[in-house]
Amino acid sequence: MTHPTSPPPPRTHLDNGGGAPWHPLAREALAQSLADGWADPRRLHAEGRRAAALLEGAREAVAAVLGARTPEVRFTPSHTASLHGAVAQVARARRRRGRDVVVGATERAATLHAAAHAADRHDGRRVLVPVDGVGRVDGDAFAMALGAPGVALAALQHANGEVGTVQPLDVVHAAARERDVPLLVDAGASVGHLPVPQAWDLLAADPADWGGPAGVGVLAVRHRTRTASDGPEDPDPWAPGGVSVPLAFAAAVALQAVEADRVAQDARRRALVDRVRASVATIPDVEVVGDPDDRLPHVVTFSFLYVDGEALVGELDKAGFAVGSGSACTAATLEPSHVLAAMGVLTHGNVRIALDRSTTSDDVDRFLAVLPDAVGRVRDMLGAGDL
Repeated sequence: MTHPTSPPPPRTHLDNGGGAPWHPLAREALAQSLADGWADPRRLHAEGRRAAALLEGAREAVAAVLGARTPEVRFTPSHTASLHGAVAQVARARRRRGRDVVVGATERAATLHAAAHAADRHDGRRVLVPVDGVGRVDGDAFAMALGAPGVALAALQHANGEVGTVQPLDVVHAAARERDVPLLVDAGASVGHLPVPQAWDLLAADPADWGGPAGVGVLAVRHRTRTASDGPEDPDPWAPGGVSVPLAFAAAVALQAVEADRVAQDARRRALVDRVRASVATIPDVEVVGDPDDRLPHVVTFSFLYVDGEALVGELDKAGFAVGSGSACTAATLEPSHVLAAMGVLTHGNVRIALDRSTTSDDVDRFLAVLPDAVGRVRDMLGAGDL
């Protein structure tokens, strides 16, 4: 005799930071560009010229959203490649002016590693500017670090993809310009979600975060910013061998689409995140982190005492919810978050959710309904249920 089994719970993806589902128009654009832009855009025949036209159109579209000139926009193989290349090429070009790289303590791992590598390579230092309890750098402290002799480059994210806090870019960029130090802005978590900042000398953006494809990145470099190739000679030092025209075209179409309804999406998702923050705060021994107001509209992170983050991710996964844990940029390792550690907040039992445009109010309600029991089960497994 067979016994009926319960159907698996519906899947709800709440881990959309840096890897959101494709926008429907991006899928259409990819199909179109696969048909029209498959050829090498560097070739002179008709097929190559058609691909080159699609690639140039993609650059123009992205530049219009970023507030940049078309020649200032580059496509790269990935967001990490954009950050690595920007740090390496500016540091090399300015090695006679300075060798130190100043960065915020909560930058993503790709930026921190690139800064350390460039500083070591040129016998300089990576200078970390600390953050406060919500993850924001002090603009005056950053300016003071920029005022030290021998600074080649500064890097500061627009908004932190793990806790959502927005950084004081205007203050920092003004100080950087006064000291003739270029500022690299990592806008990988914010473009497509917030108004694009204009206080930057180099700006990196991530199509995978706004509903475009992975496998392509965006880097804008102001014409006044000096760079120098840091690798073997190639016609495109930012993307040796070239980039995929179909992926670049799909990324540009997705960016135009999300920018068109960004304000409405901001209001909708901000209200959902407010609901999450308020509900989660009622669970015992929890810390909801990041600035509650000046933040990304779709990201929220909270940490539970007496809870293992990996175990909690597993419990929520069994309940049908995909969430993140650990640092947003090193989530595969499930190591304690360097972002939360820099903020001085609880790093254990961490859950990070990022809402997509497809996330509904019902999705959020169902998540909030299962979360307390999932936390309780993990605490019981760890023998901490009665603490």
